[in-house]
Amino acid sequence: MSQRILVVDDEMDLRTFISTLLESNGYRVTVAENGEQGMQKVREKRPSLITLDVMMPKESGIKMYRDIKTDPELKDIPVLIISGLARKTFLHSQKVLDKFKNQTVPPPEGYIEKPPEPEELMGEVRRILP
Repeated sequence: MSQRILVVDDEMDLRTFISTLLESNGYRVTVAENGEQGMQKVREKRPSLITLDVMMPKESGIKMYRDIKTDPELKDIPVLIISGLARKTFLHSQKVLDKFKNQTVPPPEGYIEKPPEPEELMGEVRRILP
């Protein structure tokens, strides 16, 4: 049985690109347009991996990421951030939120700055998923 990957991104073109690439490499894909929809699908589908954009409407990827990593039932699902936001900026925002909320979250299992190259994306997915 192939592994399920949840693709969360508000840009339809990017969702389509990532989904097509993953499906053509044998993965089952579920998509969500924002963090709110993404959290619902995480709970329903229990994916093997989540690819997550940071800047989205309704619920940001930053909030979704923190919700996943602080939920005892979801925290072990690996997250690959795919964002236009620089990795350094994302990690800095997490440190600030850790101090503000007095709650530490681990760094994501992978981080790719947009636009993702197909080889880079598949390399990260294969590195994260056994």
